[in-house]
Amino acid sequence: MPARKQNGCDAALDEILSQSLLPMSASDLDDLIEGVAAAPIGHDPDAWMDLVDLEGDPRLRLPLARKLRTVRDRKTASLPASTRLARVRSILKRRRLAGFVVPRSDEHQGEYVARGSERLAWLTGFTGSAGTAVVLADRAALFVDGRYTEQSRHEVDVALFDIHHMIDEPLHGWIGQHLPAGARLGYDPWLHTSSQSASLTKACARARARAVPVTRNPIDEAWTDRPRAPISPVVPYDARFAGMPSAEKREMIAEQLRRERQDAAIISAPDSVAWLLNVRGGDVPFAPLVLAFAIVTADGIVHLFVDPRKLTKAARLHLGGDVRVLPPDALGETLDRFGSAGSVVRIDPNLTPYWAVLRLQRAGACLVDGMDPCALPKATKNAVEQDGIRAAHVRDGAALCRFLAWLDREAPGGSVTEITAADTLSAMRADNDLYRGASFPTISGAGADGAIVHYRVSKASDRPLKPDTLYLVDSGGQYLDGTTDVTRTVAIGRPNAEVRRRFTQVLKGHIAIASMRFPTGTCGPQLDAAARKALWEDGLDYDHGTGHGVGCYLCVHEGPQRISKLPNAIPLSPGMVLSNEPGYYKPGSYGIRIENLVLVVAAGRPHGGDHELLGFETLTQAPIDLRLVEPELLTASEKQWLDDYHARVRSTIEPLIDHETAAWLKAATRAVTAHGSLQCAVEGSLAISECALNEGRY
Repeated sequence: MPARKQNGCDAALDEILSQSLLPMSASDLDDLIEGVAAAPIGHDPDAWMDLVDLEGDPRLRLPLARKLRTVRDRKTASLPASTRLARVRSILKRRRLAGFVVPRSDEHQGEYVARGSERLAWLTGFTGSAGTAVVLADRAALFVDGRYTEQSRHEVDVALFDIHHMIDEPLHGWIGQHLPAGARLGYDPWLHTSSQSASLTKACARARARAVPVTRNPIDEAWTDRPRAPISPVVPYDARFAGMPSAEKREMIAEQLRRERQDAAIISAPDSVAWLLNVRGGDVPFAPLVLAFAIVTADGIVHLFVDPRKLTKAARLHLGGDVRVLPPDALGETLDRFGSAGSVVRIDPNLTPYWAVLRLQRAGACLVDGMDPCALPKATKNAVEQDGIRAAHVRDGAALCRFLAWLDREAPGGSVTEITAADTLSAMRADNDLYRGASFPTISGAGADGAIVHYRVSKASDRPLKPDTLYLVDSGGQYLDGTTDVTRTVAIGRPNAEVRRRFTQVLKGHIAIASMRFPTGTCGPQLDAAARKALWEDGLDYDHGTGHGVGCYLCVHEGPQRISKLPNAIPLSPGMVLSNEPGYYKPGSYGIRIENLVLVVAAGRPHGGDHELLGFETLTQAPIDLRLVEPELLTASEKQWLDDYHARVRSTIEPLIDHETAAWLKAATRAVTAHGSLQCAVEGSLAISECALNEGRY
């Protein structure tokens, strides 16, 4: 075989390696770079070089960066969906499986997963964050929730996959109808929890068939160029942002285990690991997570199962001696040791991989179902976290106001598209020292695209913001001191009467949640109907929850609390952050959503009342488009809420923005009860500034 011609990057690396300046071999370096390439490009693209330990040798930085770029730019095979599906069916036939279940999840049940865990997208083309496919020999189906019914039909070949609404046409009913009696339906026990495994088993039993956990995922066999597991540096998270040292958190969890007479708990959610150990990472997009498992014991020891290559010297020092770092493949034998000792082990049936449950059962452990012990303390933000989240929303609000003012100036000219709008907002957010990236892919939907609840613009779908339409932008930022998520629906040109009515109905629902007062012990579903009441009066609704939990420089979608129609028994408690986001979507025409984040706070005891009440403090700081409001549909108290909210936005944000944006903000936050406000509300895109100028308000 002829010798491979070296490029400058390889030659430079080989020279340094020959001088023994690197603490690893060339093959180990190649493996490391493959893992780094599988991780998202982070806020600091060169941070991964801390994992190489350059020992101050500057010669390595440029050739290492070039080598990484070469791996990232490497082309991968692009196979038709029919070929991918045929490959999987061939493997199933060889293994004597009648079918296989493909969830959109990884071993940690995360919303955002590594590239190599995007099995559902590889098989079907569906890129949403929630869905499940079932492949049988003669048919295949994809199940999605209401957020993705429109999107899935754009992305998936419906000749190959039938698409079903997972609530109206659940997967288990489909299995009972189509799985042959006596058949074996395979599933990956790493990707299903114990509760999901139990549900599959019941569904197959109704069809007189069997659910079978497999040792190797057929998708992984068919996906021949599947990316490696990601590698990004584990970064200590400063207590000035976390508000509590990791040692105190570990002792708090250990005390809970001792109180409940449990020896250990499995922590499989990466955001729980990050919260518990005060670390952050970059293994997945949009959330600062390190993919790892942990076992917390009643004596406060943590066994952390993580690729040791992710740990810098600073990270190891931060973790300390009570955190025992083990490689991921040591998890099985560690579970065996807990089992053989007869330990009482807590598992979260909705998070723990069934693989771990099986391993513990076979080893003799006593298993106790219980919520992830980190979930509630993580969701209940301490005082330092609350202050940080407030500060993050102020900076985020300044960027949003600059963006909305820019949009008002530029959109009427017809030059703004969905992509340029999203890119402009991203750039304005990034102009901040604490900014670390977007908290989710920006939803930038003009006209009919706004009706696709989780629309993601591409070069192929990009459209201009046309006059007399709506533009919906749902976006958020990750800051070192907090996570944001906000949606604004903006009028481009003159909104018609139908649009203004629908927007005002959504606004009434938003105000109902924001101004709600409720007794301790109230759960999210008890509030949900208030957000929908105004729409229900016209026979309308929206097919998504009203509110989800939000982390603190963690996941933008965080449990266990939520506001939705779905059952949820977690009481809303002071310190919890949730979204408040009712909406309305007219397919093929427009979408409306108004989203602020809110913090659960104490609201006092009413005169003569028996209970201390709770309420919400609105965190988001950005105006709501008054051109879309029909004031006569609002009650006096709703108008007052809107005026008070806008007054607070104006007073908070005005000192942080330029004069031109401040002038726009003053008009955009005018009182709805002021003379001439209705006339301004129905004028064109630049009417906010023009009406305010004409009325002499500034």
